[in-house]
Amino acid sequence: MKYKPILIVAGEPNSIFLEIFFKALKKKKIKSPLILISSQKILKLQMKYFNFKKKIRIIDYQKLQNYKMDNKSINLININYDQNQPFEKISTRSNDFIKKSFSVAFKVIKKYKIMKLINGPIVKKTFLNKKYLGVTEYISKKFKINNNAMLIYNKNLSVCPITTHLPLKSVAKKITKKNIYQKTKLIDNFYKKKFNKKPKIGILGLNPHCESIDKFNEDDRIIKPTIKLLHKKGFNISGPYPADTFFIKKNRDKYDVVLGMYHDQVLTPIKTLFEYNAINITLGLPFIRISPDHGPNEKMLGKNLSSPLSLIHAINFLDKN
Repeated sequence: MKYKPILIVAGEPNSIFLEIFFKALKKKKIKSPLILISSQKILKLQMKYFNFKKKIRIIDYQKLQNYKMDNKSINLININYDQNQPFEKISTRSNDFIKKSFSVAFKVIKKYKIMKLINGPIVKKTFLNKKYLGVTEYISKKFKINNNAMLIYNKNLSVCPITTHLPLKSVAKKITKKNIYQKTKLIDNFYKKKFNKKPKIGILGLNPHCESIDKFNEDDRIIKPTIKLLHKKGFNISGPYPADTFFIKKNRDKYDVVLGMYHDQVLTPIKTLFEYNAINITLGLPFIRISPDHGPNEKMLGKNLSSPLSLIHAINFLDKN
């Protein structure tokens, strides 16, 4: 097979994901065979609701080698889910379905060495139930990976938060030399392997203007010494820079990646700059895992107004040999 399959876990059944999946199939000619893991019942209900017509081919994931893959039909690994309406209110009722969907995906990845995974959104509050900070950590744990990074990728500028979905009161405790060093190394390795380039990385400070009224200033005691160490190790890195002015065009244009200290410090500006033209890539896994940069968006269910651009960018990124 010239083009390797892309495995897609639809995630929360009552989300906008299948709507944007249908739109992506209409807009984009995709070379790599797509294998969707979802509910046949939900798929049919939402196809009818959105007036999307395409044949469904049920795939036995334990006999994947027996199928000749293309995108003439939707290649579906069916996970049973009992729902009689296209959409229902999101609740914990879908937890088992989502867990089984990911479990099957992990089995397929391990057995068939499929290196491309896209997952649709889930609701952290209902599915993860405070056991994991996010899907990045959930998937990493299943593959026994302790060192990971969440890269929000755009070809012009990408960002990576040192801490992901932590309450702000807990962020400072997780800003460590080891954490900064490991994430910088993951980013550097990814850009070298994927793009054959050494990325220019800018690091933001934790405190406003990289200053603190406290005796212990994380910018001086942790971030600056780590940057010096990384620079000595040969990484193309500089900082720390104040977050409030870094994303001015003349500043951000000098870098490939911005390493921030917490989630909204870097995700707010990247989404403002590029909107849907960004994808969430988990670094550190033995395969490439991407999720479109949006959530379930329950308020938009059934309105047929959601943009498929982030999913299209995710597919484009993986749609290569």
